[in-house]
Amino acid sequence: MSVETLEKRSTSRKLAPRYRVLLHNDDFNTMEYVVQVLLTTVPNLTQPQAIDIMMEAHHSGKALVIACALEHAEFYCETLKNHGLTSSIEPEE
Repeated sequence: MSVETLEKRSTSRKLAPRYRVLLHNDDFNTMEYVVQVLLTTVPNLTQPQAIDIMMEAHHSGKALVIACALEHAEFYCETLKNHGLTSSIEPEE
């Protein structure tokens, strides 16, 4: 086996599967509160993005918050739940 083949084999990494964190609509929390929780939970989320996510969940029943590795998805989902929001995760297709 050539050195080049070994290098390719050692540097090619399989991407970890990604998971979708979903926010579900609820009748309990105010829109402002949902936006605030999203902003404090998900890094790099802007206020307009958080508002869009909240509005999509409000109108469609659920919205994609973020797609990421399973460990992070579980963390975001649990954090949203700990703040009283309804959230779930599913594998990205």
